[in-house]
Amino acid sequence: MKFVQIAVELLVGFVLLFVIVKVVGRKIITQVTPFTFITAVVIGEILGNALYDRHVGVLDIVFAMSFWGLLLLIVEYLAQKLLWFRGIVEGKPAALIRDGVVDRQELKKNRMNLNQLQSLLRQSETFSIREVAYCYLEFNGSISILKKAQYQKTTQEDLKLPGKPVHVPVTLIRDGKVLWDEVKDLGYDESWLLKQLRPHNVTDYTRVFIAEWLEGDGIFVQTR
Repeated sequence: MKFVQIAVELLVGFVLLFVIVKVVGRKIITQVTPFTFITAVVIGEILGNALYDRHVGVLDIVFAMSFWGLLLLIVEYLAQKLLWFRGIVEGKPAALIRDGVVDRQELKKNRMNLNQLQSLLRQSETFSIREVAYCYLEFNGSISILKKAQYQKTTQEDLKLPGKPVHVPVTLIRDGKVLWDEVKDLGYDESWLLKQLRPHNVTDYTRVFIAEWLEGDGIFVQTR
């Protein structure tokens, strides 16, 4: 009897979840907002607790999930109709890079550091900050990138150019600290690093927010 009750509760929960997704829309699966994240957690807790709580029956599951589904539907409707409400529920994209300059205050506001930004850029097939004109952190945690004109994609076949070797950018200074292992791996020393920084009027490493070296393109520097 116990297993029959669990099977019935699971079946009811499955059907209700399917109905909620169909009614509210598929975007609750692909577009994770704070509210849809809370929805996933709450519905999971409702089903999980109901399965092993003898005092919770099928009607309780139906009521709890239906009521939460109604709340989700109301929130989605208001987000479509009211712009200010949409900003509260979904949030607004944050500009992490503007005009090629990393916005340190925006990074702190979104509780991110430079390492995390570089990781997100690499996941978007952008291996150097110097390539980015604008970078926005979307409400679902992904980033949108607009590259500088000279780094936007063109094919060598279209331009009929010979192939060139590909080099990976290397971060030399991050948050005012020199990554000496990276400098040594390139086969250089401190005198070489100072020589590269001199044209940027940098003599103190702690003033550098990020310094990045790319073979064939030189050094990219952004100070604090």
